[in-house]
Amino acid sequence: MHIIQSIQNRIYEIRGERVMLDRDLAALYEVEIRVLNQAVKRNMKRFPKDFMFQLSKDEWESMRFQIENLDKQEKSLSSQIVTLKTGRGQHTKYLPYVFTEQGVAMLSGVLNSDRAINMNIAIMRAFVEIRRVLIQQNDIREQLKLIKERMGEHDAQLNQIYDAMENLLDEKAAQRKWEDRERIGFKK
Repeated sequence: MHIIQSIQNRIYEIRGERVMLDRDLAALYEVEIRVLNQAVKRNMKRFPKDFMFQLSKDEWESMRFQIENLDKQEKSLSSQIVTLKTGRGQHTKYLPYVFTEQGVAMLSGVLNSDRAINMNIAIMRAFVEIRRVLIQQNDIREQLKLIKERMGEHDAQLNQIYDAMENLLDEKAAQRKWEDRERIGFKK
């Protein structure tokens, strides 16, 4: 379960898609990023644009900020994501690639090691778990919406009851005033 949680923390939403960075996948598969990307480039027919795409510079900058914050929170988890440091060989040369769930599934056919297969299974489970949580959240949202609608109906009904009670009280007060008025004319 710890590995699934670790994987879920490395799934990001970019361009409306849940994706994983090539660096995180390389770390999970225990291969170099270069090796992973070379394997993908040799099999580009397997990776259409909805399976894998390269981040823009702006997307990568905002991702790096998220990743740095996440890494500060999770000191115990190691990753091959390196923040930029001074010195030779410390800067990433290319913008990273990201893989959708389908792209990660396709990686299992490209990287054919036992570690890659086992990690792919864990990654697929993480994606499924995220989808399950999102479905539960949607169910809860739907239930809250129904409760709000019912409360709105109840509010309207309660207002009608309050209005009816006020009318009855006003009639009772008017009747008391009529009965308590000073009589004029013949008295017995």
